[in-house]
Amino acid sequence: MAQRILAVVGPTAAGKTRLAVELALRCSGEVVSADSMQIYRSMDIGTAKPTREEMRGIPHHMLDVAEPGEEFSVARYVEQARACVEDILARGRLPIVAGGTGLYVDSLLSGRTFAPHYPDSPLRAELQRRAREAGTVSLWKELKSVDPEAAALLHANDEKRVIRALEVWYQTGRTITQHNRESRAAPPRYQALIIGLAFRERPDMWARIDRRTDAMMAAGLEGEVRALLDRGVPLTCTAMQAIGYKELARAMLSGGSATGAAEEIKLRTRQYAKRQLTWFKRNQEIRWHFWAKEPDFPAAVLASTEYMEEFGLV
Repeated sequence: MAQRILAVVGPTAAGKTRLAVELALRCSGEVVSADSMQIYRSMDIGTAKPTREEMRGIPHHMLDVAEPGEEFSVARYVEQARACVEDILARGRLPIVAGGTGLYVDSLLSGRTFAPHYPDSPLRAELQRRAREAGTVSLWKELKSVDPEAAALLHANDEKRVIRALEVWYQTGRTITQHNRESRAAPPRYQALIIGLAFRERPDMWARIDRRTDAMMAAGLEGEVRALLDRGVPLTCTAMQAIGYKELARAMLSGGSATGAAEEIKLRTRQYAKRQLTWFKRNQEIRWHFWAKEPDFPAAVLASTEYMEEFGLV
């Protein structure tokens, strides 16, 4: 039978980390981050990475596990986060998966598996060479001949995903469509109680996002971005596409103003929060706790504890 764990999800700035810590203090828990940008070292302010004070002595896993210039896939996240969860369970403690990257959360809880991935393989280099010389469309047509379902979901010029799908075919003899179908059909790895945090009224969430952005700027986000640029972290890498870093880096390199960048960060963060809500609200099993104008953590802890008692976690 799948082991039971807890997850705390929701949009950015909803208070997920604080609630996870409050619950961990009450039930011998440890937090496993599910944030696709908090995995990177030297990116603390802009990702709202919890400080030592905010952790309150609770162990946090899956923070600072990659360098900013590294590519970090969902497959790599699941592999490492699953090891953390299994270790926590083996020590008789409660894993609390907390974060707003829905794909990370869903893939970890469901037990989704991923086809082998060898980014430095001769096959990858050969496919990239063919894409440069003959064009990505030619590879897409090749994919269409062996995996029409995958090809139908991809743009003919989406080089990264087209090459990935062909890699799976040549390395395993099975299409990526077949692999994904079999993975989705497998039973969930964990029985998870999922608690969702959100604001009842959108304007209250926007206001909280704006205040947090202002606090990040005051805490030195500009300096954090400048340090990454000075280190030579490429603008094209995934880490530098994070909200906050992308806007400030562009302003710094073009002579734009930090004030203008901050306003753009607020806008992009609101848009991202909306996408996060759309993702999580598809899951009918999430137990939602809605904030009024401001978060009320004692009330959220009480409600969450009741859910955990019903679920058999405490």
